[in-house]
Amino acid sequence: MNRTHYFNYIEEKISALATRIKERGKLNILDLNIHAENFYAHFFNKLYDWNLINSNITRSNFEAIDLVDNNNKLIVQVSATCTKRKLEGCLMKENIQNYSKYTFKFISITKNTDKLRLKNYNNPYNITFNPQVDIIDANTILNNLLSLEISRQKDIYNFIKQELGAVENFIILDSNLANIVNMLSSERWSEDVADYKFNPYEINKKLIIMN
Repeated sequence: MNRTHYFNYIEEKISALATRIKERGKLNILDLNIHAENFYAHFFNKLYDWNLINSNITRSNFEAIDLVDNNNKLIVQVSATCTKRKLEGCLMKENIQNYSKYTFKFISITKNTDKLRLKNYNNPYNITFNPQVDIIDANTILNNLLSLEISRQKDIYNFIKQELGAVENFIILDSNLANIVNMLSSERWSEDVADYKFNPYEINKKLIIMN
């Protein structure tokens, strides 16, 4: 079924990306995060019909807020770190009070957030935030994706393929080249082949003939 193919491909790619972001974060290698913010803005726009933009477009290093949707009045934090301390830290950032009429969404791209949804949070600026609804994790994302009409799944599939599919081709090429080298190295070449003499290519004679 096409639906199964689309879902499996998308799930594999976004899971791999989330894992890579998490592991690189442990090493304090954060260059991928910048590109990932733009990727997730487009991805969630297609998945949820939002109109997110990267908050850093209008203001560099905007604390607590990665993505903003001015049409639907949403501010979004996308994180590979999923703890109450992390979430509450976002709600307590001073700059978040500028979005008093917005709803805060916290999206965990790596971990299950069932336990976080049951907790109470310090929300000093009274930003609209309902943990039961506004904390989204990878399982929620995949369930939402699974229930989409197939035309929308296909649209997201094509988007993911453009954004995350190219690396796979290099991996396949590298693997194929390695296989060819291994096959050639295992061949037993005869002495006739080893002693074969190639005629040198005499460029000067070639030029004379052409003239």
